[in-house]
Amino acid sequence: MFGNEPSKAAVESLNFFKGKKIVELGSGLGRDTIFFAQNSIKVVALDYSQKAIEIINKKSKKLNLTKFIKTKIFDVRKKLPFKSNTIDGCFSHMLYCMALSNSDLENLNKEVLRILKPGGINIYTVRHTDDGDYRNGIHIGEDLYANDGFIVHFFSESKVKQLTKGFKILNIEKFEEGKFPRKLFKVILKKKLFAG
Repeated sequence: MFGNEPSKAAVESLNFFKGKKIVELGSGLGRDTIFFAQNSIKVVALDYSQKAIEIINKKSKKLNLTKFIKTKIFDVRKKLPFKSNTIDGCFSHMLYCMALSNSDLENLNKEVLRILKPGGINIYTVRHTDDGDYRNGIHIGEDLYANDGFIVHFFSESKVKQLTKGFKILNIEKFEEGKFPRKLFKVILKKKLFAG
């Protein structure tokens, strides 16, 4: 759907993750996974689709990146399969704007917070409420709209800020991607060193 080039968000996130071990949530066909691995970042790629994970595994073998890439078929609505305080960073491009309810997102945020080391970085992108598809299609509830067979959860800046418990906001920035274009926030959060 998005081609083989890495997302703009992944390219801009590189310096945060250099030499680190990260988890990519909703890795899709692995365009960002491969990009991170080619830059010597160890990535655990999680995706709901068995087919997507198979494609990443094939690419990983073909490009000799298996020492940098691990994969797992996984539903992010469940408890993340990592110990607490063990991961340097989390990255996800448009996963948060999938068909996840507000409570799913709050639980996911708690799980990301749990697995990150103190000072760990969570970078994610979401389509925001200035996007051309917002309020198009069928309203499913909350800020979820079904359009062309896809359900998208759109974010206001206040919704982004509601999902920062336990994190310090380093940046919330608007950007555009693709021909449509999709209008997104890139959110950079840092896990607080101490609770409170």
